[in-house]
Parts: sequence; structure tokens; C-alpha cells
Amino acid sequence: MDKKLKDFLDRKVEEYNRPSFIEHDPISIPHLFSKKQDIEIAAFFASIFAWGNRTTIINKSRALLKLMDDAPYDFITNHSENDLKKLLQFKHRTFNPTDLLYFILFLRHHYQKSKTLESAFTKWMDPKDDTIQKALAGFHDYFFSLQDAPVRTKKHIATPKRNSTCKRLNMFLRWMVRKDDCGVDFGLWKNISASQLVCPIDVHVARVTKRFNLIQRNQIDWQMALELTSHLKKYDHEDPVKYDFALFGLGVVEKF
Repeated sequence: MDKKLKDFLDRKVEEYNRPSFIEHDPISIPHLFSKKQDIEIAAFFASIFAWGNRTTIINKSRALLKLMDDAPYDFITNHSENDLKKLLQFKHRTFNPTDLLYFILFLRHHYQKSKTLESAFTKWMDPKDDTIQKALAGFHDYFFSLQDAPVRTKKHIATPKRNSTCKRLNMFLRWMVRKDDCGVDFGLWKNISASQLVCPIDVHVARVTKRFNLIQRNQIDWQMALELTSHLKKYDHEDPVKYDFALFGLGVVEKF
């Protein structure tokens, strides 16, 4: 283990894993709420929208929540057909009203059976699994199990079965699972361990990790995400994904 690099990354985690990080990051969206289900839903949409400019992601997430009367759980579980009409005006990049209406349909379906979105992931995994791979694959299949699920919407929910990095879902799970005293991640979910999480990875994080020789693989895919996470476990086996703060900060904020 490279102790100098570990110490450097630990310092960067401390620098970014603090409340001041929240305001300019999509995680600010679920922080608008206190009810567990509202947090889950707001976090889910904010993470799904999280590609491109962070300010745009935050603004679009806020706009969607406003269309849901800033009460997403109540809207999803109690809306009428007429209530859905106002959602037809919403669009974020390639995420269009067809996608949004199916997301609403799925979430209502799930919350009619469960009080938490956590079970949509944990149902497919074993508590002893090394990673959340089976949880992600199972969630994808479950998400699209409803009748007439739009084929076009599949591009918005990644799966390891297609060798996707699953960056946005991994970020969502980090938000829901990681728990510390820093006030950024929520730690709401108790049936997935932080040690099972997989580090979110994109071109920025991949660039930083290659400079540090944390990964050898060239293709940015699920295998790269596993390789990076395996290396980070050498630095903190119980909480490897805390280093997402450092890698994201270096790659996106500092343009390292």
C-alpha cells in the first residue's frame, strides 16, 4: 500500500466530505427533505439526472420536485391521472415525459408494497455479497418488470449485466448507505454495508485514478469500477467509497 497516497487521499476526503460540499452538488436535492421516502425519491431522481453541468442538474431536480408540489412521496403514492398532466412539460437532456411517467409508475408500484426503496435493491442480494453487483442487476430487472415498460427508458437505469459503470446508481447508493458524522451522506439504509458499495466512476475519476496508478484497465466500465473499489479497500476496507469525495474533488473541482 502506498501510504503517502493514502494520506493524501484521506486529507482530500476530509476537505470535501463536509457540509459546505452539499450546496453545489446534486446531493443538495435530497437534503431539502426530512421524511425518509421523500429523501429516497429526491435522491433517486437527482442521481439519475446527474450527468453534465451540476448547476443544471440541481435546477432541473428542483423543477421536477416543484411539479410534485415539493412532496414527492405523497405525489407518487396519491396522484390522480389529471395530476400527471403537468409532468408532460418536464425534460432533462434525453430524459423525457415518457421516461418520467414510467419512473412515477414504478415508484408507486414499489411503495405500495414497501415503505422504503432500499428493498428494491436488497431483495436481489445476499448480506454476505462482496459487492452490490447482484443488487444493481436485480434492481434493473425489477424496475423494468412492469407491463409496457418503455424500451427507450432503459438507457436511464444502468446494469452490470451490460458492463456499465452504473455510476449514477452507485452514487445514489453511496448517499443512502454511507454513514459518518460529516453530514453529507444520509446513512438511511441499514441492510447494505458501506463495504459492499462500489465507487462511482466516470471520465474525470478515471483520469485521476490512472494518474495515481490505482487502476490498470483502460475501458471505463463495470470491471474498472470493481478494480478501483478493490484497490480503495486496501486503504479502508469498511468504507472504500468515502474516497469518492477525494477522487471527485480532484477530478471535477480541481481538474487534477
